Amino acid sequence: MSTSDAAGATVDLCGVSLRRAGTDILRDFTWRIRAGERWVILGPNGAGKTTLVRILSGRLFPSSGTVDVLGRRLGRVDVREEIWGRVALASSALNERFPYGQTVIETVRTGKYGYLATWRESYTSEDEERACALLEQFDITHLADRRFASLSSGERQRTALARAMMTEPEILILDEPTSSLDLGGREYVLSSLDTIAQKTTPILVTHHVEEIPPAFTHVLLIKDGTVFAAGEIGQTLTSEMLSELFAVPLRVHREGGRFFAVAR
Repeated sequence: MSTSDAAGATVDLCGVSLRRAGTDILRDFTWRIRAGERWVILGPNGAGKTTLVRILSGRLFPSSGTVDVLGRRLGRVDVREEIWGRVALASSALNERFPYGQTVIETVRTGKYGYLATWRESYTSEDEERACALLEQFDITHLADRRFASLSSGERQRTALARAMMTEPEILILDEPTSSLDLGGREYVLSSLDTIAQKTTPILVTHHVEEIPPAFTHVLLIKDGTVFAAGEIGQTLTSEMLSELFAVPLRVHREGGRFFAVAR
């Protein structure tokens, strides 16, 4: 790992491990994202995907190793000030944690500070305009005063995406954003991700290759808390690689920019 390579990295993990209750969740994890790359993270259940993105977003610290995000090293900076506003996280799990009575517009606004609810923060007229513009962008203006808890799964995901874009983040992490969505909702979100990918550095966590938008360029395959493979998506997301990753004979093909995998 050369100094010049590290200097050009948007994200740089070196020898990262996380140990909890005597169990290694991540082990000697080394991975780098360079400017302009759009990554998918793929792996079996329990591989460590959600733990990894929590570390990337500054919500969790590793037991050992170094994590540099946008030139800031975890453990040396105040993540609330230096990371949370620049790295947004949207996930189905996060959607369950918003306060019951919070409205859609209030939920979107909280993205400015990276909190789940409004406490003592203040919002400017520019913040209000930004939130309203995002509601319009994701076609949820009519839901502005609805309680977030009353929304359908698809409406929640649109709101979560709007919230994640509130600060115009440099990195957007999406942890299984199409979970629980029907086909129409899934395709709406995937289409939105292709557009979002032009404005930020996206990192998408998914279980399904069919949910990888065409705009994504690289893939990280993880298994048992380690890097199984990483590289350009066309060269790495192969039948042989996925078959070994999931321990199931699979055939992978690409059509119209989208990947598909079926059992052989």
